[in-house]
Amino acid sequence: MNNMTKSEFTGLSSRDAFGKQLIYLAKEDERIVAVTADLASSTRLTEFQHIYPERFINFGIAEQDMMGASAGLALTGKIPFVCTFAAFASMRACEQARTDIAYNQLPVRICASHSGIGLAVGGATHHSLEDLSIFRGMPGMTVLVPADGVQAAALVKSIMSLTGPSYMRLSRPLELTVYSEDRQFPIGKADVLKIGNDLTIIAVGGMVGYSLKAIEKLEKDGFKVGLINEYSLKPLDRQAIIEATRNSHAILTVEEHNIIGGLGSAVAEVLAEEGIAIKFHRHGILDQFTTSAPYEDLIHFYKLDGEGIAAVARELLK
Repeated sequence: MNNMTKSEFTGLSSRDAFGKQLIYLAKEDERIVAVTADLASSTRLTEFQHIYPERFINFGIAEQDMMGASAGLALTGKIPFVCTFAAFASMRACEQARTDIAYNQLPVRICASHSGIGLAVGGATHHSLEDLSIFRGMPGMTVLVPADGVQAAALVKSIMSLTGPSYMRLSRPLELTVYSEDRQFPIGKADVLKIGNDLTIIAVGGMVGYSLKAIEKLEKDGFKVGLINEYSLKPLDRQAIIEATRNSHAILTVEEHNIIGGLGSAVAEVLAEEGIAIKFHRHGILDQFTTSAPYEDLIHFYKLDGEGIAAVARELLK
């Protein structure tokens, strides 16, 4: 009998789970402060602000100042959580995140919501398709991409132990449920959800749930498909990738990000450095500026839903 109880974070988006978990952590550690750039509601800090008004700072629309000040807060012994949209954290405030925070190896937790194409009708200016590439390229930066609310809550707790900077990519839309019970997700490891000898899909974020939907379709076609949730994009679980190449005949990466610089590039680097020859394809946004539409329409248009991922996988398996 399974005695595990359902997590209270099940059914929450990663950004909602983040906001809830941060309040729990703040009750235990008075050093935690939350900072934002006029986006308290969108980044789920409204309740935190109500409970801990003296530990909440709104910088207005001044993301660069927010990053710089967070570095200063860390230097005074505070534990700052920086909360804004992923597009703003990675591009508008890139220099300050790099030079003020990463260069000085300060334990600032950058938790950015509305990642990927999650802002939907906001269009290309507000879609974040470069953030993983940007933060992955900063020395010493830990980069995490939870698959759902349960994993997000666990990883928010895990980054409390980091002595350097981190970037966590959170989603505005509700991800499909991947995990139902609370558990640990070690930083630097991947979670192997399925093993399949025809194909292994390696995915991050909301694409993990959609990949599970794709696998249901592919298995009806007789394919044996594995799935790895590579939630720790940096440090990367290289061994999980190598093992997948031993188990499967092909590798498909899936991400809600430009195929350049993110998960696909990270996996390709491992394959090249290890000298592994295998059929391989990167799936995501194909190096283009995105259009504006409701989220469900966008992921269907860019073949990032279960149907689209399955179609791409079938082409790879031909």
